[in-house]
Amino acid sequence: MVVRYGILQDWKANKGNPKGRLVMILFRIAHLLRQSLISFVLFLPYFILYRVLVEWLLCIELPWKTRIGQGFRIDHGQALVINDGTIFGAGCTVRNSTTIGNKRAKEGGYTRPPIFGDRVDIGANAVIIGPITIGDDAVIGAASVVLRDVPANHVAIGNPARCVPRK
Repeated sequence: MVVRYGILQDWKANKGNPKGRLVMILFRIAHLLRQSLISFVLFLPYFILYRVLVEWLLCIELPWKTRIGQGFRIDHGQALVINDGTIFGAGCTVRNSTTIGNKRAKEGGYTRPPIFGDRVDIGANAVIIGPITIGDDAVIGAASVVLRDVPANHVAIGNPARCVPRK
């Protein structure tokens, strides 16, 4: 039996997707181990292995500091870039060649990265940047560039993305 918030919490969501399962198990272990300075220092070789295997070999930039709800699915994981401050709700799906991150603020620093609600579905080649919020059950269309909030139950399509209600 799988513990609700254990390292296998994404196993079912990535059914038939061995790469997604591997990446999410490695991520959940790293995320768990980084919780204290002692475990971080003791398991430093694991963090190095994680970076080499997940980022360099599998081409998925998913920092262990990222907050991700249970049931996260990585479809066709390749060329995926996610900022470490990004927050995902439960049941989200991310596809290949997607970039999620912050942007340079006019004052010189950086904005916060996006926050996603539950069950957000992100299409391939999407770019989602800036201090925006994506609502529950939203869909981000393939190749969309999202720079503004997306309300719950809406679809963001185009470049720049426009929002239309989900039917």
